[in-house]
Amino acid sequence: MTTARLSVVIITKNEAQRLPTCLASVAFADELIVVDSGSTDGTVDLARQAGAKLIETKDWPGFGPQKQRGLNAATGEWVLCIDADEWLDAALTSAIKALVAQSPLPAEAPTIYEIDRLSAFCGQWMQAGSWSPDVGVRLFRRGDARFSDDLVHERLLFNGKTGRLPGRLLHNSITSVHDGLDKMNRYTTGRAEDQRRQGKRGSLGKAVGHGLWAFIRSYILRRGFMDGRIGFILAVLDAHNSYYRYLKLWLDGRVMPHDIPAPKSR
Repeated sequence: MTTARLSVVIITKNEAQRLPTCLASVAFADELIVVDSGSTDGTVDLARQAGAKLIETKDWPGFGPQKQRGLNAATGEWVLCIDADEWLDAALTSAIKALVAQSPLPAEAPTIYEIDRLSAFCGQWMQAGSWSPDVGVRLFRRGDARFSDDLVHERLLFNGKTGRLPGRLLHNSITSVHDGLDKMNRYTTGRAEDQRRQGKRGSLGKAVGHGLWAFIRSYILRRGFMDGRIGFILAVLDAHNSYYRYLKLWLDGRVMPHDIPAPKSR
C-alpha cells in the first residue's frame, strides 16, 4: 500500500516563541511549507532547522492570499493548513495519520475535513463564549479547496463531501492584554477594508449597535460567563472588535486633511 503524501502549510511573522510547538506536532508530515513575511526574531531559522520548504515574501497581501501562496507550493495529495500558534493533540494526530494512510481513498469518503479547535486567552482555555465551539475546515485533498482573498478571517472555498475528524487543534491565540489589543487593531483594520471592498458602509450607530450585540452574544447567549472573569474580558474585547471595525469602516479615509474646514473664529 502506497501512503499518500501530506503537506502542512503554515504562515508566519515573528513566531519564534510559538512555532516550535507547532512544528513538533506536525513533524510526521511529508512536507512542511512555511510562508514567512519578514520575521526578524529567528522564525526563519527555526523553519529551516525543521526541514521546511521556506517561502519568504516582502509584501503582505492579507491572510487569504498569503495562505494561498503556501497552498500553491504544496505537492502532497492531502494538505493541512494551520497557524504558527496552533498544534495538534494526540487524537487528531492519530486521525490524520490514519486518513492519509488510506490509498486509494474509497469513492464515497469525504475529501474535506472539519476540525474542532480549542483556544486559550491569556493563559486560560475558553470553553464557552464566542470562541467555543469553533469548528473549521483545515484538512483537504489538494485541488479540492482554495483560500478566499479576504485580508482577515479568510475562508476555505471548497467542493466535495465534508467529514469531521476526532481530536482537537489547540490554539494559543492571545497571550496578554497587549497582544489582544495589538491583534484587535490589526484585524479590525483588515476586516473593515474587506467590508469596504464589498460595498458596505459604517456609521456611529452601526459601531455602537454591533459592539453591544457582540458583547451580549458572547457573554450571555453563548454563555461566556461560564469562563469566569476571563470570559467577561473576552466578551468586552469582542465588543471592541465589532465597535472599532464599524468605526473604521465609517471614518477611515472619510475626511482628508485638506477637506477639514477652517475653525470658526472666537
